[in-house]
Amino acid sequence: MNVQNNNIYHIPALLEDSICALDIKPGGIYVDATFGGGGHSRAIMERLDSEGRLFGFDQDLDALANALPDPRFTFVRSNFRYMPNFLRYYGVDKVDGILADLGVSFHHFDEADRGFSFRMDAPLDMRMNQKGNLTAAAYINEASEEDLLFTFRSGSDLDNVKRIVNAIVKARDSKPIATTTDLVEVVSPLLNPRNEKKDMAQVFQALRMTINGEIHALVEFLNNCSKILKPGGRLAIITYHSREDRLVKNLMKTGNTDGIQTQDFFGRVDKSWKLITRSPITPSPEEIERNPRSRSAKLRVAEFL
Repeated sequence: MNVQNNNIYHIPALLEDSICALDIKPGGIYVDATFGGGGHSRAIMERLDSEGRLFGFDQDLDALANALPDPRFTFVRSNFRYMPNFLRYYGVDKVDGILADLGVSFHHFDEADRGFSFRMDAPLDMRMNQKGNLTAAAYINEASEEDLLFTFRSGSDLDNVKRIVNAIVKARDSKPIATTTDLVEVVSPLLNPRNEKKDMAQVFQALRMTINGEIHALVEFLNNCSKILKPGGRLAIITYHSREDRLVKNLMKTGNTDGIQTQDFFGRVDKSWKLITRSPITPSPEEIERNPRSRSAKLRVAEFL
């Protein structure tokens, strides 16, 4: 039976796999870099003793309502790209493990007024941080054609991006594209009816990624992980599309998000990370049946050396 998502903030994907991957030490210090509904955090807390600590990062004010009422837990309302700064503020230099689930919470898709979903009519917003200045409506109406092409080419696998952008530019010349329905009406005639929902999801995904600067934030976050993980500390990351996954894979294999293998003065190859998962862990058919939104999840795990 498929999960009914009404009133559910989020169902974490690959929960047991990701928690096991952290190899949690009861008295350790851990970071849930994408707190959301707190599902992963609760599972981590169950494995910590009285000396353990957990920091949950989320830039969305709505997530604060899910904060765990436990003195060992600290909620940090911030983008995970600023993780080192906030950990230093709380007197923490190094941690034993970091977990990030890069998927969008059910809450964002199911709360119509946030504007993340093409299934409901709403203002075209898409800001993860409600204090952010740039909405999706402002961007899609003001961005240059070149910027729109980059947004949809880099954030989706659509093969007719040029036609989609041309349609957007033509439509906004007549009237602003202000709502999710406005955008759907512009784009849907260009999509194959057999794949319309999947392709429309990619249109919205690409726009969301740009509005929230997701790739830039992810690169900064990944580069910071080696600065704050203890030797032997684990990094577990769940991705949902190829661009994110490539960056994570590059870091774990080469020590940098560019995927360029570097050497020191003596020609020794950088070995910052030990791969725990040679191939990504994906959801079982049973998990996909329970939680269809986990279908594209991929878990990669590495240990910092």
